[in-house]
Amino acid sequence: MTANVGMIDRIIAGLGLLVWAAFLNGPPWAWVGVLPLATGLLRVCPAYSVLGINTCGRKK
Repeated sequence: MTANVGMIDRIIAGLGLLVWAAFLNGPPWAWVGVLPLATGLLRVCPAYSVLGINTCGRKK
């Protein structure tokens, strides 16, 4: 699979939501942070593939 997700933006968003849910008594829906964290670490998002989106930047 070709990488189509920028790592930094997804990992920060995912970790932020998970920290909010786990340590700051955030709402239950904040556990959805697992999804952006996983796509950031794997660098592949199936939805991005279908929609033709690529946030990795330009390849040289």
